Amino acid sequence: MTDLTPRLSLPMLHAGQAQKEITHNEALFALDVLLHSEVEGVGQNEPPVAPADGQCWIVGSAPVGAWEGQADRIAAWSESGWRFLRSCEGMLLWSRHDAQPIRRISGSWRLGELRGSVVTLGGMQVLGPQQPAIAFPEGGNVVDAEARTTLAVLLNTLQQHGLVARNAE
Repeated sequence: MTDLTPRLSLPMLHAGQAQKEITHNEALFALDVLLHSEVEGVGQNEPPVAPADGQCWIVGSAPVGAWEGQADRIAAWSESGWRFLRSCEGMLLWSRHDAQPIRRISGSWRLGELRGSVVTLGGMQVLGPQQPAIAFPEGGNVVDAEARTTLAVLLNTLQQHGLVARNAE
């Protein structure tokens, strides 16, 4: 039997184990930190001077002091001191400092990145997969330079936002 759960490394209880409340309390603390969690900051290498009970940070890549050796882990302050929790792929947290979501993707933290196939608002799809390139207007019997300039600006904007593919040059 293992000592930790496979995804969040929560401590397991064992039959006949002395002081089970300690192991159980550690698991509850980890769940309290990791479920619907928020962090105060991301990538910080130095522990804050006066953290409040329950505050968390995502430790940077070169931690020092009490965080040394805990790179990329979630540091949570408790009345007993620092506790370090591992993250798992796809974990989603809220960064209070940045007021944005942060997600663990491919072994690194990605701040403010939202991923999906479509965006739906009020039951209506407003964004979906990128559409094919649209040719810029050319030719014709009557050339309206102002209209063509406006269309070019619109097409460039759609391309810059990734909604329409760029034309082959």
